[in-house]
Amino acid sequence: MLTREQKTDAVAELKDKFGRATSVFVADYRGLSVEEVRELRGQLRSESESEFEYRVAKNSLLSLAVEGHEAEVLKEHFTGPTAVALSYGDPVGLAKILVKYAEDHEVFEIKGGVLDGKSLDKGDVRHLATLPNLLELRGKLVGLLQAPAVKLARLLNEPGGQLARLVAARKDALGE
Repeated sequence: MLTREQKTDAVAELKDKFGRATSVFVADYRGLSVEEVRELRGQLRSESESEFEYRVAKNSLLSLAVEGHEAEVLKEHFTGPTAVALSYGDPVGLAKILVKYAEDHEVFEIKGGVLDGKSLDKGDVRHLATLPNLLELRGKLVGLLQAPAVKLARLLNEPGGQLARLVAARKDALGE
């Protein structure tokens, strides 16, 4: 049992984490073994380089910690065994990991989440997981930025190539 001071410290720590998080997802982990939870935490660590965090906390502490934050809309989900997954960077990456994990482990249920102050239900979280993550978007953006330069280089190179082909054809014609 936590002392009053420990509870106050835990609430302050959670408030800080909720304040820094770009997105928060709430899940029911009832029925998962310790090894399965360890597996999920390992996936989050390996994928994110400390951008993602998975915490299990008492509902009363979570309720106190979200007061005054945009994550306050999550209070309705703080029933039963509750775990929160926080993203300090790319929210899509965390959603992808959680949805994939929920598909592989039927007892793990995503209750909802919050992204930029907007409440997300289970369906919204699943839809978010279908979007490209930050790395994929950066790759597409680089491709879009490079395409005009590549086309310009080809366009500028074409007259010289045409002249070279014309000279080679004339040489072949004179050589016969």
